[in-house]
Amino acid sequence: MSGVAATIKVMPADADTDLNALKEAIKAAMPASGKLNGEIEEQPIAFGLKALIVTVIVEDDEGGIEPVEDALNAIPEAESVSVINLDRL
Repeated sequence: MSGVAATIKVMPADADTDLNALKEAIKAAMPASGKLNGEIEEQPIAFGLKALIVTVIVEDDEGGIEPVEDALNAIPEAESVSVINLDRL
């Protein structure tokens, strides 16, 4: 089975959210079916707000990215989670 690289944008609850704590929460919440690929990047949005860009590798089977999305959506400091890109490996 091949893998899929998913790029996910995680928006913090507000501009005052501690991004380092949010990065650690993302790492801790990652399910066994997903593996972080590289560093979690900060992307400026506007007015001091920054999104976190996370790249995750998952298996290319039915519902492959859903457990990762569900885990990230469960983080209280994360306002929204959206998949912005999927690439087959």
